[in-house]
Amino acid sequence: MEKALICIDYTNDFVASDGKLTCGKPGQIIEDAVVQLTEQFIANHDYVVFAVDSHEMNDSYHPETRLFPPHNLKGTSGKALYGKLEMLFRKHQNDSNVYYMEKTRYSAFAGTNLEVKLRERNIKELHLIGVCTDICVLHTAVDAYNKGFDLVIHKNAVASFNPDGHNWALSHFTNTLGALVSD
Repeated sequence: MEKALICIDYTNDFVASDGKLTCGKPGQIIEDAVVQLTEQFIANHDYVVFAVDSHEMNDSYHPETRLFPPHNLKGTSGKALYGKLEMLFRKHQNDSNVYYMEKTRYSAFAGTNLEVKLRERNIKELHLIGVCTDICVLHTAVDAYNKGFDLVIHKNAVASFNPDGHNWALSHFTNTLGALVSD
């Protein structure tokens, strides 16, 4: 079965200690797992998608403007991939099985060409990693489920700034979306 890894929002603004909307330590603790899984998928020539939240400064029409401080702004270091993942991406950014995409909503599917890219490659199984478990990872998983993809969530490679939300989402992945939640 063809599979893909979707690395969601693992950026400085969501992970670094001084990030604008950081999940902090929980996000930093998963760095090695995120990097290791990404390396594994790249080495196996599986499809790897970096789905990165992207916003404009002072966008009063975006719904997140009312909910969160400005984050992942175009042209800022906050939008760069966090730590070792940025170095790994730079090394492989021109590989045919690596795709970097910007997204403007929680789900990596909303308003993007992600589904087209996956269907072109006959991908049936999606492996999700990144942050935040109960926001962007969750919304991407729900859309993927509704589009008929099989889901694997790597528990050791997702994190949130909300421990209760994180735990609820892990349960929801299994009990409502039929996802495999693996270590």
